[in-house]
Amino acid sequence: MDQQTSRARKLQALGILSGFTAGAWLGAAEAPTKLVSVGISPVVISLIMVVGVFLARWSLPALILGTSSIHADVRRAPHLMIWAVLAGCIWAVANTLTIFAIREVGLSIAFPLWNSNSLLGILWGFVFFNELRQAGWRRWAGVLGGALMMCVGATILAVASAAQGPAAHSMRGVWAALGAGVLWGTMYIPYRKAYLTGMNPLSFVTFFTFGELGMMGALAVGYTGLGPLGHQLMGARDVLFWLMLGGFIWVIGDVFQQYAAKYVGISRGIPLSNSNQLWGLLWGILVFGELLGRSASVYAQVIGGSLLMMLGVGAIAFSSATGEEQKQWREAAQRECRRYGVAADYVEARMQGRQASGERKPTRNALDWLLVGVATSAFIFLGAMARVPQMSLHWGAMAILSVASVILLLVCGVALWRTTRFQ
Repeated sequence: MDQQTSRARKLQALGILSGFTAGAWLGAAEAPTKLVSVGISPVVISLIMVVGVFLARWSLPALILGTSSIHADVRRAPHLMIWAVLAGCIWAVANTLTIFAIREVGLSIAFPLWNSNSLLGILWGFVFFNELRQAGWRRWAGVLGGALMMCVGATILAVASAAQGPAAHSMRGVWAALGAGVLWGTMYIPYRKAYLTGMNPLSFVTFFTFGELGMMGALAVGYTGLGPLGHQLMGARDVLFWLMLGGFIWVIGDVFQQYAAKYVGISRGIPLSNSNQLWGLLWGILVFGELLGRSASVYAQVIGGSLLMMLGVGAIAFSSATGEEQKQWREAAQRECRRYGVAADYVEARMQGRQASGERKPTRNALDWLLVGVATSAFIFLGAMARVPQMSLHWGAMAILSVASVILLLVCGVALWRTTRFQ
C-alpha cells in the first residue's frame, strides 16, 4: 500500500512538471503567429502550422517509442481513434480562432482570454470523469478559488484590450479568443477518455492529427477558395518554414500537456499547461514589443490581469488529488473498461505509468525512420527558402526564453523516461 501511495505521489509530481513544461512550449509555439502583422492570412498561418503539427505528431512518437506501440494501443482500444479524430477537428477550428484573436488584440492579451478553457476543464472533469469527487473542502476551495481569480484576471484583460485599437476590432478579437477557449475546453473530454482507457499519449496524438489536418484543409479551401489559397501559399513560401516550426514546437508542448492530463486529470492538467499565458505575455512584451508606447494603466492591467490568472492557476495546481479522489478516478476508468470492453489489468497498469503484463516492449522499424526522415527533409527543404521576416525583434530576450524552455524540456523528458518510459 505504501508503495502504491508513493507511486501515486510521484506520478502527480510528474504531471505537475509536465504541465509547466507544456506551458513553456505552448507559449513559444504561438510566437510565429505574429507573422499576421506582415500581411499573411490567418487561415494560411493556421493551415501551415497544422502541416507542421502533422509531421511532428507522427515523427516524434515514431522516434520516441516507435509505431509498434501505436499499433498495439489501437488493437486494444480501437474506439479511441474516432475520439482522437474528433478532438483534432475541434482543435483546428480553435487554432484558427486564435490567429484572428492575435491579429486583433495581440498575443499578450489573447493568450489569457482563450485560457478560459481551464474553467470548462474543471467542469467536464467533474461531470464526466469523477474528478474532485471526495476531494475535500480544501481542494474544492483551491480549485474554485483559483477559477474565480482566473475569471477576474480575464475580465481585466478584456477591458485592457479596448486600448489596443478600434472597439469593433478589439471585441472581435476578444470573442475569437473566448470561442477558442470554449472549443479547447471541450476538446479535453476525448483526452481524458483516452487516458482512463489506457491509451499512451503518444498514440493518441497521432490519430488526433488526421482530424486537425482534414478540418483545417476544409476550412482553408472553404474560406479562401482553392485557387486563391494556392496563390497565398506561393506568396508566403519564404516564411512557411517558421509557421511549420511553430506547429512542431506546439506538438512538443502538447505531448507534455497530454501527460499532465493523464497523471493529474484535466481539472488540474489544463490550468497547469495554461501557464503558457505567462510565457505568451513574456514573448509578446519582451520579444515582439507589444504594448510599446501604451499608457502605464494598460501595462498595469495586462500584467496585473495575467498575474492574477497565474495565482488562480497555482491555487488549482496545488490542490492535488487525494487517495479518496483517486478511487473515484478508478471507478471512472472501470466504467470505460466495461463500456468498450478493454482489459482491466491493461488500464490499471497504464494508469500507473507501466506496461501491462505480457505487453511487448516497443521497438522501432524502417517505417519509423522513414517518418522521421520525411519530416526532417520537409523542414530542411523549407528552411533553405526561409528568410527572417522584417519585424522588430529583441533577440536577447528571445534567446533567454528559448534556453529556459529547452531546460524544462530536458528536465521533464528525463523524468518521464525514468519514471514511466513514456507510458
